[in-house]
Parts: sequence; C-alpha cells; structure tokens
Amino acid sequence: MPSAKDLHDLPEGIPAPVDDGACDHLPGMRLPPIALPATSGETVELSGLPGRTVLYCYPLTGRPGEDLPQGWDEIPGARGCTPQSCAFRDHYVELQALGTRVYGLSVQDTGYQREAAERLHLPFELLSDEGLVVVEALGLPTFEADGVRLIKRLTLVIQDGRIEKVFYPVFPPNKNAEEVVKWLQKEAA
Repeated sequence: MPSAKDLHDLPEGIPAPVDDGACDHLPGMRLPPIALPATSGETVELSGLPGRTVLYCYPLTGRPGEDLPQGWDEIPGARGCTPQSCAFRDHYVELQALGTRVYGLSVQDTGYQREAAERLHLPFELLSDEGLVVVEALGLPTFEADGVRLIKRLTLVIQDGRIEKVFYPVFPPNKNAEEVVKWLQKEAA
C-alpha cells in the first residue's frame, strides 16, 4: 500500500510512454457540449468556456493506504497523477497570470476526486468523466488496469472551445505544468 509520500514521488525506472499517434486527431477539434460534474458540486461545460483553458487528463489519483492497480508502476505513463496535480497546483498562479483556467479530468467519480482535491489542496476543480462521455466523443486514448478503463495522461490547451495544443505523451508527469507554462509564455510573446 502506498503512503502519502510514495504517491508524491516518482519511482526510479518507471517506463516512459511513447507517442503512439493516439492524439494526432485532436488539434483543431471543437469540444462537444458536454457538462461534467466538478468537485465544487457544479457542472462545467468546457466547450462553452471563453478564453483559454488547460485540461490535464490523468488515469487516477491514488489514496494513501489503498493499493494501486496491479502492475501500476510497469504501465508506461500510469504512475504520477499526484505529482502532476501538485505541479499544476504549484504553477496555478502563473497559469492564472497567463489568463488560463485549469481543470483536471479523470474517470473517477466526483466524491473520489473531491477527497484528492482537498488532500492535495488543489485551487482548481477536478472534473469526472465517469461515464467516458468526453473520452468517447473526443477519441481520447485509454488503457485498462484491474478491469477499469482509464484515460492515458495528456494535456489539452483549449481556446474558446477548440483544442489548440496537445501535450502527449506526458512524461515525466511532474514536469507537465512547467511545459504548459513555457508554451503559454511563448504564445503570449
């Protein structure tokens, strides 16, 4: 069972994911008008948000004292949801200064996500795609672990409801927020 510290650290030697082309179709795509439940108790329809939004998609956030899926550390790109979320938390002020809102997305239910958001002190909402509605509508890449279909780690930059930039594959996950900030700064220059 992972401890809280274990969830924050990336083990040495975890396998890096490879670009399998599973996100090549996304740049320029318009998001469908789908309302997703957020950890605030509200719903969010990403397609209707004006301006720029960063949506980082991740497989699942582990909980201290609970087992991760069987073989989790051997699945390329699976490990690192907590470090990725914490990195977006730590870069949140920079992202806001760049005129960007942030959301995380996974297939866990809102109650599960709410616990993670509170424990990790996330200043932004996590969105639940428990029914895989957005996953299917956008054709997001997935994998299975312990019989559960999960989203592969990727990050979308959305401008006025249209996908502007895709970060995929994301590795290491704890550097993703920094990469997004650098890209946004370059775009603003």
